[in-house]
Amino acid sequence: MTSTDAVPSPPRGGLGVVQGTALYIASVLGTGLLVLPGLAAEAAGPASIVAVLAVIALSIPLAGTFAVLAARYPDPGGVASYVRRALGGTTARMTGYWFMFGVCAGAPVVAVLGAEYVVAVAGIDRAAVPVIALAILAPPFAANAFGVRVAGWVQFVLTALLLAVVVGVVALAAPAVEPANFTPFLPEGWGGVGTAISLFVWAFAGWEVGTHISGEFRDPRRAIPIGTAIALVVTGACYLVLQIVTVGALGDAAGDGAVPLLELARLGSTGFGAVAVGMIAAIVALGVMNAYLAAFAKLGASLASNGDLPRWFAAGAESGGVPRRALALTGVVVLAYFSLMVWSGLELTPFILVHTSSMVAIYAVGMVAAVRLLRRGTLGWWMALVAAVLCAGMLVLAAGSLLPAAILAAAAVAVTLVRRTRRGRTETTTALEAETPRADVAS
Repeated sequence: MTSTDAVPSPPRGGLGVVQGTALYIASVLGTGLLVLPGLAAEAAGPASIVAVLAVIALSIPLAGTFAVLAARYPDPGGVASYVRRALGGTTARMTGYWFMFGVCAGAPVVAVLGAEYVVAVAGIDRAAVPVIALAILAPPFAANAFGVRVAGWVQFVLTALLLAVVVGVVALAAPAVEPANFTPFLPEGWGGVGTAISLFVWAFAGWEVGTHISGEFRDPRRAIPIGTAIALVVTGACYLVLQIVTVGALGDAAGDGAVPLLELARLGSTGFGAVAVGMIAAIVALGVMNAYLAAFAKLGASLASNGDLPRWFAAGAESGGVPRRALALTGVVVLAYFSLMVWSGLELTPFILVHTSSMVAIYAVGMVAAVRLLRRGTLGWWMALVAAVLCAGMLVLAAGSLLPAAILAAAAVAVTLVRRTRRGRTETTTALEAETPRADVAS
């Protein structure tokens, strides 16, 4: 195991606290904002508020552990680099593949979800969804082609717009909140709260994204903990307030429709409601894509520099570098998933399963690595231990959907076996060549 005393010097990137915080918020405050308040209210009624509070509490050790690791070991490989230090190259390759080729399946899902909302709000024919989805995909790729610093400022603007629109929707709906809608508080019992918690766990995923851009911060040891803390407070407050207003204003009808945010906005202003939800859908999709693409590109370059991908993609892995080749590879993977999605009739479930199974696997292995890397007894170590136990539970819950992650893990093991075979052949050839001259001399 690598000693935690040998910590690399912080690199000099271009991201500050403001840009980094915006990227963190966007990676967590994602498309769940559009659908989860209604789904959770349907599952648990007013007690869905307890579910949000529970998941906020559960997010603290997970986000805190990633913040400690990212600040201490700033590396574009992110979780894969921590796993490499603690568990070896093969497990690190699995982790990298899970993120690069598994989590990446969520990118077209985000674009299609945003497009579906835009189409529904604008009254456009659903046949336009693929075109609008491609239009949502294009700007984040363009922003990241200029580097993480440009993407960070783009993200700051997108996040500010998102928060402004969410505040506007809540302000419009707040006067319609009725105390009577909070009773009975546990209509579905504690089992319903458990279901709502499982839904919101996915809403609070995304903390690992910051680990891949940690090397781009000017002062990672200061900026990353601050950005994580602010993002925890902001995202937690947004989901909590939105859940309270959704239950209090919509009551039993909170889970009836697919667009609860639209219903909330319409309570205050019919005209503004459609515009607000359309803006939120587009901003959320653009923001999530922008944040994740920065991580995918840096990870791809890091994997290539370690020989886990062709080394041609390694350009831009260094701090301040722009990994355009790895970004192009990410674009190819995203377009492949998008093409399959269009071919399947925009069926999202299989792609969501690929994404979520990979996320669970990354979290579980990442927390095990954190327990081994961080100094025993420190706050970071205790957070990692708690998070590891929680992730083990998540792994059990997601057992039925882990096949995609298992396939990517098998691919990582296959690469290891091929390398060992080639190394063995090379060593044999070298040994034979070394012995041949001695045989000639002896003769």
